Amino acid sequence: MPEWGSYYFKEEGDEEEEQEDGEAETSEYRFGGRDCLIFLVDASKSMFNQLNNDGLSPFDLTLQCIRNVYTTKIISSAQDLLSLVFFGTKESKSDAFKHIYVLHDLESPGSKRVLELDKYKDEKGRSLFSDTIGHSEDFSLGDALWQCSNLFSHVKTKTSHKRIMLFTNEDHPHSKNPAKITQAIAKAKDLREMGIFLDLLHLEKPGGFDISLFYRDIINIDDDEDLGVQFTASEKLDDLMRKVRAKENRKRALTRLNFKLGNEVCLSVGVFNLVHKAVKPAPVKLYRESNEPVKTKTRTFSKETGSLLLPSDTKRSQTYGNRKIVLEKEETEQLKRFDDPSLVLIGFKPINLLKKHHFIKPAQFVYPEESLITGSTTLFHALLTRCQSREVMAICRYIPRRNTPPRFVALIPQEEVLDDDNVQIKPPGFSLIFLPFADDIRKVDFPEKITASDEQVNKMKEIVQKMRFKYRSDAFENPVLQQHFRNLEALALDMMEPEPIEDLTLPKVAMIDNRVGSLVDEFKEMVYPAGYNPEGKPVKRKQGDGDGPGEKKAKADISISEEELRNFVKNGTLGKLTVPVLKEACRMYGLKGGKKQELVDALVGHFKKN
Repeated sequence: MPEWGSYYFKEEGDEEEEQEDGEAETSEYRFGGRDCLIFLVDASKSMFNQLNNDGLSPFDLTLQCIRNVYTTKIISSAQDLLSLVFFGTKESKSDAFKHIYVLHDLESPGSKRVLELDKYKDEKGRSLFSDTIGHSEDFSLGDALWQCSNLFSHVKTKTSHKRIMLFTNEDHPHSKNPAKITQAIAKAKDLREMGIFLDLLHLEKPGGFDISLFYRDIINIDDDEDLGVQFTASEKLDDLMRKVRAKENRKRALTRLNFKLGNEVCLSVGVFNLVHKAVKPAPVKLYRESNEPVKTKTRTFSKETGSLLLPSDTKRSQTYGNRKIVLEKEETEQLKRFDDPSLVLIGFKPINLLKKHHFIKPAQFVYPEESLITGSTTLFHALLTRCQSREVMAICRYIPRRNTPPRFVALIPQEEVLDDDNVQIKPPGFSLIFLPFADDIRKVDFPEKITASDEQVNKMKEIVQKMRFKYRSDAFENPVLQQHFRNLEALALDMMEPEPIEDLTLPKVAMIDNRVGSLVDEFKEMVYPAGYNPEGKPVKRKQGDGDGPGEKKAKADISISEEELRNFVKNGTLGKLTVPVLKEACRMYGLKGGKKQELVDALVGHFKKN
């Protein structure tokens, strides 16, 4: 056995743990950074005077919408930066820009901001705003855009997306001042050149909102939006929130890579997650004395000397036979590397060949990335159109990241879908479906079938028909998550108790009884014996009684002889035994161990001594 010195070796079990940690890290967006969003709100008197049927002014709708975005960001994207700027105010925060009031600087949202917004809601809040901040018609929208640009420039951290959302119900604010119109158009153009998007969220006004009078030359449209899209004015909070969510949702790619079509024809695409599972946020460890977040730091020490090891001092190893095979970190990465990250076209198949049981994990979405290879959008659109017309899917080899094994995927063409307000519901592109390998599909041996009579089957069909309803996944919220976030909200906003939630997953018993009626009792009489009580306690069966499915299975034999153990140790194949067998063998000789490798090491050490 060679002398290993002070090196620290990671066994195969540790390597699996390291892979899981690495997977968590690589699941973050490679092209990351913080999203920056500024709410630019018109604070002129017209935003306060016009009340809708619910008694809410456009200013009330705007603040409620911003408050909802604040609370949503606190839960989902606490690292993003938000700001609230009023224009058309009497007071000013800066001498350089008159009638511009920055209520919130560009920082991460918190409970303090939500409480501050609550002061200005309802009629009492509108009066407070008028008394403290006030109104003025002598403002310049160009100065307001300039102020927003300064807020973006003061951000020191890395940013990924900069956007301004303009809320107003005045379609021509500078109708009597051509100089201010020119200034606003010029500043909007400067923002566009700096990569700052300006969106208009206009609200209802008497006579209608005519976007062509002024804002057509002010707002800019994303590359993936239709230049002819004109949203209708928002009159209700739900309409306004839906448009804000459509605008402020991030568009970050999980990865950007080359899509190789063959014969050196290549285009660039971005891969996105359109749907993400909602989970509780990870807990943050706080220091007891100061309540500040605790920063953890991991260090590796040698077992023999206790000295600190550098990353270059650690190696990976795997035992084969009686020999430890040692690999450098670069060698292990090279073993995992199959090819560069890419999407390689293999061929085409009819879409009807894709079955439901082929869906093994959440799908992703492929969209062209013009910034990497010019002309990718045109070629991608041509491929998408032909696949749709011929009803075929593209079979590809997919490697999303380095050191990731390749997967076979199917690219399903998807058309763009718009709602009545021309808000995009589904984007055009390819849905990336992960295909299973042969080992992923197992053959299940079903027990002997119990055949039901035609009368029983027909009765159950009647029950199923009565129980049918139109299922929508977005109609059911996770009650555990909702209660968790309501508790956090109540704690942060000093509420007496959290808002009650409605558990939509509970069955509506009264409606079911009304629909089904006596069909259930009739079905029970056909299927179950007389005197059967489904709510009664089940009768426990002794092991070996009967041949039903409830019979307990006999425990597997985990005993092993000493001679067999010695042969396994001699051949270096002790790791092939299961953990229960290894634990039973260690118990026989009074050895201790938890994980499989610890059990193997304990047995190897025992037999080498004896």
